[in-house]
Amino acid sequence: MGDRGISNHSEVNDFILVGFKVRPELHILLFLLFLFVYAMVLLGNVGMMAIILTDPRLNTPMYFFLGNLSFIDLFYSSVIAPKAMINFWSKRKSISFSGCVAQLFLFALFIVTEGFLLAAMAYDRFIAICNPLLYSVQMSTRLCTQLVVGSYFCGCIASVLQTSMTFTLSFCSSRTIDHFYCDVRPLQRLSCSDLFVYKMISFFLSSIIILPTMIVIIVSYMYIVSTVLKIHSTEGRKKAFSTCSSHLGVVSVLYGAVFFMYLTPDRFPELSKVASLCYTLVTPMLNPLIYSLRNKDVKEALKKILEKKNTIL
Repeated sequence: MGDRGISNHSEVNDFILVGFKVRPELHILLFLLFLFVYAMVLLGNVGMMAIILTDPRLNTPMYFFLGNLSFIDLFYSSVIAPKAMINFWSKRKSISFSGCVAQLFLFALFIVTEGFLLAAMAYDRFIAICNPLLYSVQMSTRLCTQLVVGSYFCGCIASVLQTSMTFTLSFCSSRTIDHFYCDVRPLQRLSCSDLFVYKMISFFLSSIIILPTMIVIIVSYMYIVSTVLKIHSTEGRKKAFSTCSSHLGVVSVLYGAVFFMYLTPDRFPELSKVASLCYTLVTPMLNPLIYSLRNKDVKEALKKILEKKNTIL
């Protein structure tokens, strides 16, 4: 099947992922860049999960959430990176229809889950700083588990709705996706269906995902800042802010990249690809670094593991 008109989405057997529009000789550089970043994602997130699981001192709600964040980062980058790297060497650069459905579903699942998880982590920091005496009671194992399971549940519901709506569209103009993975906006451009209702539902769905999570994060940090400013000692303020700075950095990088991508006009698809690269690969690579470099407990746990390894050798 070529790039001729397609009358119905059921006739589509595969899509073509255009990727980055660069000279062929630059594909090797892009491949090496993706390979390096993905290797760092694997190393950083698997390492973070291993540290959290093996060190009893990190058996706290904060690190329970952080372990789940590393798991999510690892898997949603794995949904994107391997296929993108394969396509740098492939002439056809194709992805099957079912593969495209699976990629969009899994990516939406993990990215939405991460948004809700970051909101849960903001609430955790709010309780830790504003109600420290009640922290162990309020942030019980049961509540932490419920927050994580609820994040995955919301991610799954949002992903099912978004994926099913997207692939019930008719793809009539082309099967060439101007992106390096199957995403909603590039797929919309291929459709000859009336997108008004689809865009309204997508906007509503995005609003009920982004607004509640952003409200929880913003309100939590308003209370945190208010509480920290009441601390008289400089050392106390510094310690309180240091527990939040890592989380705030992760939130800023993720939401900044997402907003930049979706606010970029359709006439600048290459800018959207760069923004997508930031939150599909760069953010999962940076998250373990942000938490390990600015977190004393993680650095001490890592040092302890390295000392054990040196002793064995």
